[in-house]
Amino acid sequence: MGYTADILVVDDESVILDAVTKICTLEGYRVTQAAEASTAAHVLSGGTYGLMLCDIMMPQMDGFQLLEIARKRAPGMPVIMATGYSTVENAVRSLREGAIDFVPKPFTSDELLSAVGRAVRYRRLAEAIAAAGQGPVDPSLLIVPCPPRYQRLGYASWVVLEDGGTALIGLTHLFLRILERIDGLELQPVNAEIAQGTACAQARTPDGLLHSVLAPVSGRIVEVNPAATPDAIEKDPYFAGWLYRCIPSDVDYEMPQLTPFSAGTLF
Repeated sequence: MGYTADILVVDDESVILDAVTKICTLEGYRVTQAAEASTAAHVLSGGTYGLMLCDIMMPQMDGFQLLEIARKRAPGMPVIMATGYSTVENAVRSLREGAIDFVPKPFTSDELLSAVGRAVRYRRLAEAIAAAGQGPVDPSLLIVPCPPRYQRLGYASWVVLEDGGTALIGLTHLFLRILERIDGLELQPVNAEIAQGTACAQARTPDGLLHSVLAPVSGRIVEVNPAATPDAIEKDPYFAGWLYRCIPSDVDYEMPQLTPFSAGTLF
């Protein structure tokens, strides 16, 4: 693959540090290890990294505290949070506070590489859009904005409440742009229960990797969009290309955990 990005990996477990380093190095990434969040905070003061993979549960300073520091010292650097304490609360909080992804432990090499690959492409796309400045914008850089009343979990999934108490769930245009191309989708069936912050669908890319989509709300699926083919979703992700219609189970609690698109985009 060749060199693609410098990765800062932060974890208090040496076995995780070594495994991530081995997997990512074989794919052409350069990896810097930090066994403590405080060490990583110091490293961020003097270095530039393409992305950070950070454990949540660490002594003295946890991953959320480091995430806050990283947003100040390395603005624009994508952060992937990972933890063995893979609760819904940890996933949702990670994305709400600025991480672009959440990976529960234990993760496979493919799960790790798919998350890292998305973070690298996210950074490249953000930098390309920023570099375009005020001049003519390359059509390949355009991100279709989501309707204002929609809300998102992270950058990948959206939800909108419908009259009558149901909700539609789908994929953001930014997520589709980052994946570049989808070969197939693995969707849940009607009557399946989904939970906010856990995988509700997977998108397959031409390299064979599967990319999990975290559900923005919990509930029961009452309809799967029969027209939700990869082509249809890419053409119209916010209307005709929705994935599920569901009956949400805890709107009052879960909707405030999401980010309104009216509050701005990640770019």
